[in-house]
Parts: sequence; C-alpha cells; structure tokens
Amino acid sequence: MKSATRSRPQSIHSWVAQELGSRIVGGVYLPGQYIPNENDIGAELGVSRTALREAFKLLTAKGLIESRPKLGTRVRPRKNWNMFDAEVLRWCFSSNPDTKFYMSLYEMREIIEPNAASLAAMHRTDEQLAALTEAYQAMEEAQIGTDAVYKSDLEFHLALLEATNNEFMASLGVTIETALENSFRLSSAIAEEYVDSLPGHKAVFMAIKEQSPVVAREEMQTLLVNARHALEHTLAELHKTPV
Repeated sequence: MKSATRSRPQSIHSWVAQELGSRIVGGVYLPGQYIPNENDIGAELGVSRTALREAFKLLTAKGLIESRPKLGTRVRPRKNWNMFDAEVLRWCFSSNPDTKFYMSLYEMREIIEPNAASLAAMHRTDEQLAALTEAYQAMEEAQIGTDAVYKSDLEFHLALLEATNNEFMASLGVTIETALENSFRLSSAIAEEYVDSLPGHKAVFMAIKEQSPVVAREEMQTLLVNARHALEHTLAELHKTPV
C-alpha cells in the first residue's frame, strides 16, 4: 500500500494518525484485529517510533485502537469510535460509507435540529437573524453545480445552531460540521432535489424570524424528513448498476 500519495500535514504524527485511521475506518484493519508492529509500520511509512507512538495516542483518544500489553495494538469495535470527532468522520466519508451510515446521521439530525430550530426562534438575536438571512439568501442565489450549493446549505444550519444561544448546540454544530458538509454535498448533487428543498428552508427561516418556536420545530422536522427521502433517492441513483 503506497502512502506517499497523501500529502503530509505539518505534523508527522498527525499524518501517521490520518494514514492509520483511514485504514482502520476503510476496513484494511478490522475491529478485533491487531495492526502491524511499530517496526513494520515505521519502515513502511518512513517515520520514527516516536512519531508512531504519538499517532497511536491520537487514535486511542478517538476510540479507534487500544494497546494490550505483550500482545500489541488492536482495533476497537466500531461502537467505541468517537463519531463526533471531525477526523474520524472525515475518514468515514472518505471510505465510501453505506446507506445505513447516512441514515444514522439523519436520524440524529431529526432528534436534534427541530428542537434547535425551536430554541433559535425563542432566543435568536437580531445579529444572528441577519446571519441566518444571509445564509438563506446565499442558498437562493447559489448556482446549481457549484460548491456554493452545499456551502450555503451548511452555513444555514450552522447559523441556526448558533442562534439557539445554547453553547452545547453551538459546539455540536462545529463538531459535526464535517458530517453535515459531506451529507449536504451529496444531497445537493441532484439539482432538482436541491431546488425542492428551498421552500422548506424558507419556512424554517420565516418561523425563526417571526419567533414562532412551535412552527419552527414542525417545519424543521418536515424539512429533515424530506431531506432524508431525497438523500435515499440520491444514494439509490448513485448505487445503480450501469446496464
């Protein structure tokens, strides 16, 4: 396996963690399996044992691996992985996750974001409303087929979480930004589905603007259900076997 094709970040041990983390998430090293020893990995990647050990510390903190005395380093079960870690999520998306992964993400969003919309309607400031307005206008103006489509969608949802004025909600938005970005990028890949989502976003925006928490919750729930169905359709189209 060639690793030189990946560009190295500034920190060598961060690059090693990225390389090994990608292999774990991608199924090269399976849960319960022991990864190669330090000498073998160090020789393959061309890094020192010190860099490897620092990388192992990072992966241990993310819940991906555990060291077992006299036995080596083993991949932990997937249930132990920190799925709210931005790097772990990025590695997951890079490994071409299945439909269940995306649906799990949307199930989580359907638990959190309707209540976040309700809180935003109650607590948003004029400044936060202006940020939400700017994000929605950017969605309307985004040219289909450009990065502006998913970026404006992402900014809308992050601005909404910020407008809750709840530090846990706001932090959650930053934590799962990678997951949101990748799901929005995929769901906006089909122009018709993106255009169809605009009225739903506008309904959420108007409810927050008018400070109607019940309506904001209901409209966000509807928006997410429709978005999940659109994503299911997109994934089905992407997974079709060419004739």
